[in-house]
Amino acid sequence: MINLAVGFTSAFLVTWLVVRYAGTYARFSLDLDLHAVQKMHQSVVPRVGGLAIFCGTAITFATSTFLHTSPTYEAFLLLSCATPAFIGGLAEDLTKRVTPRMRLLCALGAALAGCFVMGAVIDRVDLPAIDFALAFLPVGVLFTMIAVAGVTNAMNIVDGLNGLASVVAILIFASIGYVAVSVNDWLVASVAFAMIGAIGGFVVWNYPSGLVFLGDGGAYFIGFMMAELVVLLIARHPNISAFFAVVALYPAFETLFSIYRRRFVRGRAVDAPDALHLHTLIYKRIARKGIAFNDKQHATRRNSISSVYLWLLSLITIVPATFFWNSPYVLALSALAFVSAYVWIYSAVVRFRTPSWMLLPVSVLRHASRTERPPAAPDRLH
Repeated sequence: MINLAVGFTSAFLVTWLVVRYAGTYARFSLDLDLHAVQKMHQSVVPRVGGLAIFCGTAITFATSTFLHTSPTYEAFLLLSCATPAFIGGLAEDLTKRVTPRMRLLCALGAALAGCFVMGAVIDRVDLPAIDFALAFLPVGVLFTMIAVAGVTNAMNIVDGLNGLASVVAILIFASIGYVAVSVNDWLVASVAFAMIGAIGGFVVWNYPSGLVFLGDGGAYFIGFMMAELVVLLIARHPNISAFFAVVALYPAFETLFSIYRRRFVRGRAVDAPDALHLHTLIYKRIARKGIAFNDKQHATRRNSISSVYLWLLSLITIVPATFFWNSPYVLALSALAFVSAYVWIYSAVVRFRTPSWMLLPVSVLRHASRTERPPAAPDRLH
């Protein structure tokens, strides 16, 4: 719990500095592009919140040297492996000129470092035919690099609403920490709690007010640490089912579904940005339904409300993974339930057939509508 407290306090203070002095370095720190298709905010906001999470995690590990709250040497090794992925994302936040391919290479490099520095190599998925191939080290390393880089990028895909990626990450790290404690893995548990604290210190400023964004650096850092901890648990503890990886199924499936939708349904490049992610559709067609849209305060409120839908959806796999981490059948069923729920909800919302239970109460919509100023221009998503 000390790691959680130190991580929260340090990240909270660094985030405060980011918010307080963002205007001083506005050219580099602020998200000035309000018109991109995937944007859903109404004013310029600092997008380097990931710097606070990275610093909060580093401070926590440094503090553990004196408090003996985690295996400091191994924790810093893991942090050093994460650094290439973090720097690749942070460079994009500051310059807006780092290509998706370059960021992917940074994530792959970080994953490769994790394989050899931490011994974090996937050597089983509990499927005999695949496990036979993974027994060969080069195959296992390649598979691990792709899987870790995929999850790293996936967190950036779901980072589209206030509190969405960060709170989902807290839920996943909480599950990882619980399982690590159950199998007496001090390293994984201490790092998971440090990440919960650091992300929590950021969330206070991000949700629901949206005063700072996670940015690519934060999303890549969180995604990499998440993937590495899952790999370490599975690699170091044979009694943990490899299916425990479903704990991070929401961001991973969002990425795979987006690739399928862009490439095979719409015939576009897989890295082409669009406004058809599930969280975007929920925001546009549920949270904003029937309400004029030009008041920034209400826009931010509806942005934040949209995240709650995805938090609940992610629990379909997070909860079973937490308590049935050694039961592949339960984990497989939870994965099937999640995929079914995701596809069903997506199909309903994209076809304007949203189930009535997903709609906000009419009284809430009317109250919000009465309190807004009359719109001066047509509704437009930013």
